[in-house]
Amino acid sequence: MSLAEALPTHTPYDGSSKLFSIGLKPLDPADWIEVDDHLLPYLAEKHRLYDEIPERVFVEEDGTRDAQQEVLDLLGAHLLERFPKTYRRTGSGVKVVGAAGRLPASLADAPLAKASQLIQEDLILMRRGDSGGWRLVAGSLCFPSSWSLLEKFGRPLQDIHAPVPGFGPGTRPAELINRMFDGLQGQAVERYNWSIQSDSALYHPLSDLQRIDRATNRPSRFPDGDIDAHAFIRVERQTMRKLPVTCDILFTIRIHLDPLAVLARHPDRATLAVSFAAQLEALDLAQLDYKGLTADRDRLMSVLNHMANDG
Repeated sequence: MSLAEALPTHTPYDGSSKLFSIGLKPLDPADWIEVDDHLLPYLAEKHRLYDEIPERVFVEEDGTRDAQQEVLDLLGAHLLERFPKTYRRTGSGVKVVGAAGRLPASLADAPLAKASQLIQEDLILMRRGDSGGWRLVAGSLCFPSSWSLLEKFGRPLQDIHAPVPGFGPGTRPAELINRMFDGLQGQAVERYNWSIQSDSALYHPLSDLQRIDRATNRPSRFPDGDIDAHAFIRVERQTMRKLPVTCDILFTIRIHLDPLAVLARHPDRATLAVSFAAQLEALDLAQLDYKGLTADRDRLMSVLNHMANDG
């Protein structure tokens, strides 16, 4: 792998995105979906999860199939135009060149599941209810970042974000998010989030009970102390757009996993390491507990500061 291929695609820890902030930015429609050399391995992992645990990675409410089909149609048109060498039109829709596998029979007719098999992103549909605001009404979530699709299914935004410090029901950020969803019209937006994990697993679920246990007991992710060997930076690129016909909101989540050690080969490693360490240092105890970094923050900062000084 060349140096250029090894470098992270996104580095929101450089100060351009702050943890525990909304941080929405306008998105060029041409950049809606990201396709890279990892497309086929990501799709293979989605197929494995659909085969083994379909009920944990796909949910839908009755009455959402029209919105799901709208997603599939929009996505197919975008991919054919934007990535003509990667996608081909078939008699039944759109296919990925070189991809294998099929959906289990229970999901074969679900348009959102079909859409999820075209891209690396996960797909979540939010719908405005008569009361309670926007709810999660359908989703394909093969690569969760420490949350459970089944636990969030059917719940409104303020409940979905309840475990996030400062974003629970009644908080100003929760109200702002609902208002931004209400005001989202033709303009697509994006935001970034990041965390640290101790392996390269894309499927990284966590139930509310597991989160409480992690926050209470504060275990180390790296009991052998070898952060350089095991730490991965998990970057989430999230996009939101309102569907023009059904007016539901489509939320996409693309996961990028980069070994922490790769920053040492980055031409801007000193700047990145200093900013990364500063963001970790600024987290309060509740935020550290939520991220599962309480036991490892100081060691991570030590690695990053050493990287900055070597740069």
